[in-house]
Amino acid sequence: MTATAGRIPRRAQRGGEAVAQRREFAWLARFGLVARGVAYGIIGILAIQLALGAGGKATTQRGALLEIAARPFGSILLIAMVIGLASYAMWRLLRAGIGHGTQDRDSSGERIAGAASGLGYVALSITGIEILIGANSGGGTNDPVKATGGVLGWTGGTMIVGTIGVILIGVALYQGYCGLSRTFLKDSDTARMSRDVEHAFTAIGVFGHLARMVVFGLVGYGLVRAAISYNPRTAIGLDGALGEVARFSYGPILLAIVAAGLIGFALYSIADARYRKI
Repeated sequence: MTATAGRIPRRAQRGGEAVAQRREFAWLARFGLVARGVAYGIIGILAIQLALGAGGKATTQRGALLEIAARPFGSILLIAMVIGLASYAMWRLLRAGIGHGTQDRDSSGERIAGAASGLGYVALSITGIEILIGANSGGGTNDPVKATGGVLGWTGGTMIVGTIGVILIGVALYQGYCGLSRTFLKDSDTARMSRDVEHAFTAIGVFGHLARMVVFGLVGYGLVRAAISYNPRTAIGLDGALGEVARFSYGPILLAIVAAGLIGFALYSIADARYRKI
């Protein structure tokens, strides 16, 4: 039985290796990067409209999917987004499982981050499916205040909420580190880029990662405050984080900068679909 149990992980590893080597899987991963970019682009465009007083609104990735669904041919576009996001999630989870892609290997930290990202995009894909079938069109189930309030009532709930907040602050700091140190470039095949393309790719990547640092940091800070004060009303989501930026001194200007950064991250993600080391 021990020998049989030992063979099961090896078979799963070989199966994962075989899937990862398939050309079709690489194309799905690149399609997923485009879908991620589209979601961030919609969030950034709506936020910049809000900053300019042009009728935009702060929203989340789920809100971006709802915006797509409301457009002409929205169901078709949303189906494409769900396929893309699910593909991205599958790629991240598979790579986390086998520990490498076709071009380089991942560290333990990168595998953990990849697994967390993959699970997050699995949840977003499920949200897209729920929107498609009309089960989640009301918008209340993903309210961070209600969700946080429910968790705070659990045994150890404050610890859970606070820990998630600290993790998100850590993610924010890592996003800032990646942007300022430009370590994100090691995941892309820069040798295929011309000098001008590499400079533009680097600029939008730095700008986009710093914008994500701001919004992840604000969401994490809101959760830590909720845990400390035992007040779920201090918890915020991505839309709440953008709203917080708008309330600062010179808020519309700061919000426009952050929104432009999110659009920059969207462009980076779409460009990365071409140059990413899969």
